[in-house]
Amino acid sequence: MPLIPVVLCGGSGTRLWPLSRDAFPKQFLRLSGNDSMLQQTLQRLSGIQGLAPALLVCNESSRFIVAEQLREIGLNDARMLLEPMRRNTAPAIATAALQAMEKGEDPVLLVLPADHVILDTAAFHQAVSLARKAAEEGSLLTFGITPTGPETGYGYIRAEGREAGQVHRIIEFVEKPALALAEQYIASGDYLWNSGMFLFRASRYLEELERFHPAVVAACRDALAKAKSDLDFIRLDHDAYAASPDIAVDYAVMERTGHAATIALNAGWNDIGSWAAVFDVAEKDASNNSAQGDVLMQDCNDCLVHGNSRLVTAIGMRNTVIVETADAVLVMDADQAQHTKTLVAQLINQQRNEATMHREVFRPWGSYDSIGNGDRFQVKRITVKPGAKLSLQMHHHRAEHWIVVSGTAQITNGDKEYLLTENQSTYIPLGVVHSLANPGKVPLELIEIQSGSYLGEDDIVRFEDRYGRV
Repeated sequence: MPLIPVVLCGGSGTRLWPLSRDAFPKQFLRLSGNDSMLQQTLQRLSGIQGLAPALLVCNESSRFIVAEQLREIGLNDARMLLEPMRRNTAPAIATAALQAMEKGEDPVLLVLPADHVILDTAAFHQAVSLARKAAEEGSLLTFGITPTGPETGYGYIRAEGREAGQVHRIIEFVEKPALALAEQYIASGDYLWNSGMFLFRASRYLEELERFHPAVVAACRDALAKAKSDLDFIRLDHDAYAASPDIAVDYAVMERTGHAATIALNAGWNDIGSWAAVFDVAEKDASNNSAQGDVLMQDCNDCLVHGNSRLVTAIGMRNTVIVETADAVLVMDADQAQHTKTLVAQLINQQRNEATMHREVFRPWGSYDSIGNGDRFQVKRITVKPGAKLSLQMHHHRAEHWIVVSGTAQITNGDKEYLLTENQSTYIPLGVVHSLANPGKVPLELIEIQSGSYLGEDDIVRFEDRYGRV
């Protein structure tokens, strides 16, 4: 049977705020090495026998980030299913299973979150190979991680055995335990961590899901039947997908089926669920400090300092996490790393943009960085990729001045079209239809100065857009 990797890219990663945000979550960050966690997830599949092109399930809002990261690593054959809203892992996997069976095949699905670290790729490959026969015969497998301590941030699995290289029937799943109970689990030697990675035939997963939650399967079938192809994406129907219950695969299937099995995996796994987890896998100096970016530490021990846009300094700190971005700084005791989710909830309740958006925002044509703003004005640095084009649009409440810093800009300004090069500028009056493109071979950099009574991103009327945005 073919083996299809199903990569789930829809998480929000609020525990890694302020670096991870809803508009640019942790799976797209470069936290360990030069590649993002999504890129590493896909690259570690290389070498697995009988591997078919990957199927990615991602949010509508992050589709162009995913496409760009695939392009960066030369992966051109992956397919992408777009969720119009988050509905948790059970519906995401169900739509992938239905899509994988569209030509009458019944492949084995290797379901992988896009935000895990696995240091020992060979051990991971071996576990997949050993578990594959059981999956082909109808078992629904999860990879159980050999525990390294009484971790309270993971769920646990108790199986009939823990021998390496053996598939064992699962006796029970246990939710994230308190510390005392986690210590008992570790002392017993009977438990594995629940990794959230799965291996099963597409048809077997759908059969079990239909037994326990038929509404999920019905909604996903409807959403896929009414889906529309858009560039390299398959857009699931909004209303049909919204009808699916919001439920995780563990609750929907794995904890209820009589066919759940596991194989122990000891491969340097980490789900990077908090800044403490980032610290665990990071390189450290002689004082057990980890620094990334322009960082200077003096008399510090056991600290993680992550700088992104400026010099970050620390003196006399112990067991501390410091994360700096262009618009927010987090300082916390490392033992409180699981509580950033609560902090982000407060920011959301206060309707703070910092909860969901970075100052630099990525678009299919490039990005923009809001470098300054005040009453009735905003200044942005805009980068347009070679060959890319912004939508033909108009604003009701603002005018814009564009100054080219480098590259060549092709301008549509009302009924005029012209080129601008370095140090040249133009003015777009309020209410005038306009567009911007980069016809060159190098990135186009320009400064945009907006002025007007309202400067929100929702003041855009699009007349033409090559990326399918409304």
